[in-house]
Amino acid sequence: MLHTAIIRQRIADPSTLPALRAGWTFHSQKVVFTNGCFDILHAGHARYLAEARDLGDLLVVGLNSDASVRRLKGPHRPVNNEGSRALMLASLLCVDVVVLFGEDTPEALIRQVRPDILVKGGDWKPEQIVGNEFVTGYGGRVLSLPFHEGFSTTGMIDRIRSQQP
Repeated sequence: MLHTAIIRQRIADPSTLPALRAGWTFHSQKVVFTNGCFDILHAGHARYLAEARDLGDLLVVGLNSDASVRRLKGPHRPVNNEGSRALMLASLLCVDVVVLFGEDTPEALIRQVRPDILVKGGDWKPEQIVGNEFVTGYGGRVLSLPFHEGFSTTGMIDRIRSQQP
């Protein structure tokens, strides 16, 4: 029961971000932020999130809401609902905070978190990453982490569908 409570505490309401950010600043913690749908967690996600966490003292993950995922990925996504996706992310040792957002981009969330380092996967160039101008404007860094070939949620879904009769 203790571990379940700890995992649930890692899922933050956006309204708590100003207080959380104040605490991180007070303790001089370097905050790393990333975002995504994380519909079906796979080894590529695990590697990417661990690499992101290694860049700072804590990792905040912005998670697209179900409605946001449908707008971005189509009517058959997400496969897993936002509560399940948040719980899976929060259970990873490298993830410190998960925050849901309903917009198509995490711009507003990035402005609340005010990360020291903003990261996305290697399929994004730093100048294409949403929030780049805001984060670099106050001296933060924006990085594109290496992409791990062979891992894709869409590819996994396609492989599962091709195996069905």
